[in-house]
Amino acid sequence: MAGFRTLDQVEVAGKRVLVRVDLNVPMKDGVVTDATRIDRAAITLAELADKGAKVIVLSHFGRPKNGPDSENSLSRLVAPLSKALGGRPVAFAEDCIGPKADAAVTALAPGGVLLLENLRFHAGEEKNDPAFIAALAQNGDLWVNDAFSAAHRAHASTAGLANKLPAAAGRLMQAELDALTKALGGGDRAKTVAMVGGAKVSTKLDILTNLVTRVGALVIGGAMANTFLYAQGHSVGASLCEKDMADTAKTILEKAAAVGCKIVLPVDLTVSGEFKAGAENSVVAATEVPDGKMALDIGPASVAEARKAFEAASTLVWNGPAGAFEIPPFDAGTVALAQAAAELTQAGKLISVAGGGDTVAALAHAGAVEKFTYISTAGGAFLEWLEGKTLPGVAALAA
Repeated sequence: MAGFRTLDQVEVAGKRVLVRVDLNVPMKDGVVTDATRIDRAAITLAELADKGAKVIVLSHFGRPKNGPDSENSLSRLVAPLSKALGGRPVAFAEDCIGPKADAAVTALAPGGVLLLENLRFHAGEEKNDPAFIAALAQNGDLWVNDAFSAAHRAHASTAGLANKLPAAAGRLMQAELDALTKALGGGDRAKTVAMVGGAKVSTKLDILTNLVTRVGALVIGGAMANTFLYAQGHSVGASLCEKDMADTAKTILEKAAAVGCKIVLPVDLTVSGEFKAGAENSVVAATEVPDGKMALDIGPASVAEARKAFEAASTLVWNGPAGAFEIPPFDAGTVALAQAAAELTQAGKLISVAGGGDTVAALAHAGAVEKFTYISTAGGAFLEWLEGKTLPGVAALAA
């Protein structure tokens, strides 16, 4: 964490601490269906409250179009946040700036927690508007950014406040940056492997281009592997394939060869004529996909090759499934690789860092989430980090 202040370097007792977290959680019928982000945010909030800070929580929720609306109100998260804080009371203000916010902050006692209303009810949040930033800042003495998942956005609460208040990284932000720095932070590149899967090369082009210069081996799975096989002149039958990206795939292969990055493509594939659960299937050589058949998963020989790459490495970065993991039996490759990575991690032989929506779901399906070194729930920010981009919310914390 060199170059960043953390909670260990700031005195917070009696101070008004604006804490940017990510409470943009999935809900159905007014009930939170996955409280992971709330639970993770609670770690920093509880620490600050225990240290006697006046904890003022900032977050966005959804994509409100025309100002306040009940569907996107953070008032529905008061109870779930209180629960995540072990029953600690959470006050609520019906606005994040102006008289209602001011009054709620004034009434807040040291050790108290206050949740302000949805930041995106004001257009100034996403515009990083100086007037909105100033209005937020007037209720704080210190800004703590604990929302790595929103760090790829240069918004008022994720970057702008750094120009108005002393800044520090919260515990979740610190953990994310720690894990990512260890994964691709300039260590032994030859001992770093990346597993990248998913449907399309076009959506992962920047990731693949960046990773070939950062890792010693790159395992490519999912439907995007079909595009690479096609680019090498192999038939892919009826498989999902971006044939117009063949030249791009060739360029990535050439770049990898030039910088000494080993590309690990499937050597066998599980194919079927139907994309449905329990469909009749068979394993064929990756170079011999029959006409009319779709490659829907990697085969056992491909799993073995990828495992060899994992075993030769000391660090693994994972984004994307190896096949259509949502539909059995085409989840076999992803499950086998996830369990292999988990096994190596638990044995102390591998630092494993994974992220991205489908990735987290795939690893959960494999029962491997708790066995990886670190799982990022950051989504877009994690992907932009894999692309090698500077994240505004992280840059704003630089000392």
